[in-house]
Amino acid sequence: MKNHLIFLLFLFCSASFGQNSITGSVVNSNNEAVLGANVGIKGDPSGTITDSEGKFVLKSSKKLPWSVQISCVGYESQSVMVSSNKQNINIVLKAEQTKLNEVVISASRAPERIFESPVTVERMSLREIKKTASPSFYDGIENMKEVHMNTSSLTFKSINTRGFATVANERFLQLVDGMDNSSPLLNFVLGNMIGVSEIDIQNVELLPGASSALYGANAFNGVMFMNSKSPFIYQGISTYFKYGQTSQEAAGTNGFYDFGIRMAHAFDKHFAAKFNFTHLEGTDWYATNYNDYKNGVVTGQTRTNPGYNGLNVYGDEFTQNLASLAPTLVSSIPSLNTAVSRTGYNEVDLTDNKAGNTKVDFSLHFRPLGDESLEVIWLSKFGLGNAVYQGGNRYYLNNFFMQQHKLEIKGKNFFVRGYTTTEDGGESYDMTFTAWNINNAWKSNKQWYTDYLTNYVGAYSGGVTGITPGNVSASHAFARTQADVGRLIPGTAAFQSAFDKVIAEPDAVKGSKLVDNSKIYHSDVNYNFRDVIKFAEFQVGGSYRQYLLNSHGRIYTDANSGIDYSEYGLYTQVQKKLLDDRLKFTGSIRYDKSENFEGNYSPRVSVVYAVGEEKVHNLRVSYQTGFRNPGTQDQYIGFNIGPLLLLGSAPDNLLRYSETLPVSTAGQFYTGAATVKVNGENAYYNSYTRTSVEAFAAFAAANPTNLPGAAALLKKTNVGLVKPEQVKAIELGYRSQIQKVYVDVNGYFNVYNDFIGRATALAPLYGKASESFNFVTGAPTYTTNPEVQSLVAIRNADYRAYQLYTNTPLEIRSYGVGIGLSKKFFGNYDIGVSYNYAEFEFDQSQDPSFQAGFNTPKNRVKASIGNDKLFENFGFNLSGRWNSEYLWESSFATGMVASATVIDAQVNYSFPSIKSVLKIGAANLGGKEYTQVLGAGAIGRQIFASFTIKP
Repeated sequence: MKNHLIFLLFLFCSASFGQNSITGSVVNSNNEAVLGANVGIKGDPSGTITDSEGKFVLKSSKKLPWSVQISCVGYESQSVMVSSNKQNINIVLKAEQTKLNEVVISASRAPERIFESPVTVERMSLREIKKTASPSFYDGIENMKEVHMNTSSLTFKSINTRGFATVANERFLQLVDGMDNSSPLLNFVLGNMIGVSEIDIQNVELLPGASSALYGANAFNGVMFMNSKSPFIYQGISTYFKYGQTSQEAAGTNGFYDFGIRMAHAFDKHFAAKFNFTHLEGTDWYATNYNDYKNGVVTGQTRTNPGYNGLNVYGDEFTQNLASLAPTLVSSIPSLNTAVSRTGYNEVDLTDNKAGNTKVDFSLHFRPLGDESLEVIWLSKFGLGNAVYQGGNRYYLNNFFMQQHKLEIKGKNFFVRGYTTTEDGGESYDMTFTAWNINNAWKSNKQWYTDYLTNYVGAYSGGVTGITPGNVSASHAFARTQADVGRLIPGTAAFQSAFDKVIAEPDAVKGSKLVDNSKIYHSDVNYNFRDVIKFAEFQVGGSYRQYLLNSHGRIYTDANSGIDYSEYGLYTQVQKKLLDDRLKFTGSIRYDKSENFEGNYSPRVSVVYAVGEEKVHNLRVSYQTGFRNPGTQDQYIGFNIGPLLLLGSAPDNLLRYSETLPVSTAGQFYTGAATVKVNGENAYYNSYTRTSVEAFAAFAAANPTNLPGAAALLKKTNVGLVKPEQVKAIELGYRSQIQKVYVDVNGYFNVYNDFIGRATALAPLYGKASESFNFVTGAPTYTTNPEVQSLVAIRNADYRAYQLYTNTPLEIRSYGVGIGLSKKFFGNYDIGVSYNYAEFEFDQSQDPSFQAGFNTPKNRVKASIGNDKLFENFGFNLSGRWNSEYLWESSFATGMVASATVIDAQVNYSFPSIKSVLKIGAANLGGKEYTQVLGAGAIGRQIFASFTIKP
């Protein structure tokens, strides 16, 4: 034992005394420290990274002299010869357009140059984050080539790549330091509400297109990675304060502010910690689109329509046909055969229009060996916010709270992580039910319509002074005024009292509060065999996730019992370079299994070939598949939004949902009762399509005695229970740098099968839905003819409207092209331009009730120009984007979104002596308001000034 100890001591001393060491610093041409620059020795694995002051210490047992190489993204690489031990070197790096050499991890789950990436990948580096002209780095993501934003609120934006996305984009995955920050209840990302602070973000990587082969079921149309800074490298205290104004015609001019602080410290080479706090507060964009819409489709009619249902007006969804209240008067007053909606409340009266977001996170980092070869990380993140979310209705997320906790162990070739996500709905509420129940607080629907009918008949019949007998419009106006006597008026104490009571009550019959205490438990593991297997680079990995839904019966069918289910996935990948490293082959496959569905395999194959003597022309082709398991809403939602009930179709969900509904006086002849109890089986197996019911109603109104003719127009819904959807994607691409012009071109073609979407169905409360009727049996009452009874139910409006989650049997195709060009010219000017074309094919006539929801402009153009050293310490950036008009389809509203041109600009000035930067900018500089989501507030101008202090 003694001899062994002496031998080990000898080895240690030999290694210690054999070590050579040099020190140095790295700055840019502005004499600013370059943080995170790589410093290494050619032919030796030794290396280090510069700290926040640009300083480094490089040690190696390699004999001198050394060829030391210094590189950093956005700068020209340099090398210097070092001949003596303890030498100090000072390096000045020059800025350079080096996008092809930028390193990404997302494309293959391993570090590789963008030039060699097997698929389309976009990257926002730290330099690009700093120079963005948008109010925040997250807003600036919209200027990336493949991105189209869906803005629901000032603090809630969702990212759309390759189409088929609403605000609730369940086909896009967003990872923050490896954690999926989707809402457990809603199953989609809430923008950056629990994301990363802009002074802690290091880079953003974006994979547009199918990525299920490596990242699982939710990476169906793309993945975005937001990576934060390590406290071992980025140390010290940094802070920013931002103040500005938002300007919108409806909301006026309002101030906003944004503050953040970051503290990070490496106590030694083994232990480091960091803390972040940010707070934003402002006024949201007012939603004031008061166009009338029917069955979700904007009609453009005005409030003079008795059945007016305004897009951003709530409470007017409830309608009643006056003829059903007084059928004996129809012959003398034909105009009674008119649907009348109850007077509603504007959205601006149902929310304080405050937008806010507070984020807090802290992490502890432990390196047992004193370097990156092994690191243990504990991370906790908390997010609290106010925003408007648009789904089936408009919802105010008020003090919505979400938290994540992660434990991760990672090394050079592996990582193991586990995390949990939990959320609390806070004081969030549904605006439609808020308006409904405020109305009911002062007068029931039955009483309101009775008053309306009485006053209408009186005015129409000449019983009101000043109204000409038979004047329909004047009679309706008078009737509404009289029925609204005593209505609660926004701004009064009585209205506020009713409002406060309604939004605090979770029972939809009396209130509108959204209750949510859902959770996700998730784990990931990955190992790369690059140091074990030399023939090729092999990776294996897997994940496991468990959902625990708890909306207390408000959103999901979990009133009586909780909902929990799990899913897991396994994957492997191989990469191999051939033909003198010109050809790079990547093949991967993943198997995913959800508890409620059959398993799915997702293979991916890609080939990258470098053309030219210097291998600077990159050609790539890939074939990949993706799939998406139905999300929590697709399976277990049971959400009454008033005009519709959103109903998921997990096999056990159809019976988990049930409700008791009233039947008309005429319908009680068939049911023998004033109410009936229905469940999900009525919706899926005993219903008609909405479009066929509309055709039935139009024909029956014009031909009231020809019931068989009207019945011939009805079509059963005939939709299946929801199942996973699949996509097959082919992508071609080219990357190069030609005459210092960076070129990136890609084209894709996707084929979707079993595409998940929504269909609207109307289920009669009695009778049997059919497409074959016997009008003789049981005539004239049809008491023994269930098929014809269903026609009577439809005619009497005795039906329940459902939005069903299902798959279309039709094939959907989408295709597109993306072109990006960028160049540095006249010394330090950066200019870039991109164009995207996107289109899809779906034969709506073959499945008229199905809604694909592509929601993407066919044409998009983006451009930018900037110079971060226009003259000493002064820089600027200007960016612009344009998109063509496009059809917006969602369960809330369907209609056209107009084309838009948006210009963002910023100027900045650095104060090197105090390590700070002043930036003044404006988003939508021209001020012309535009919309990205039909039903959301129009986006106006946002100006800001920020002051950032660096460590």
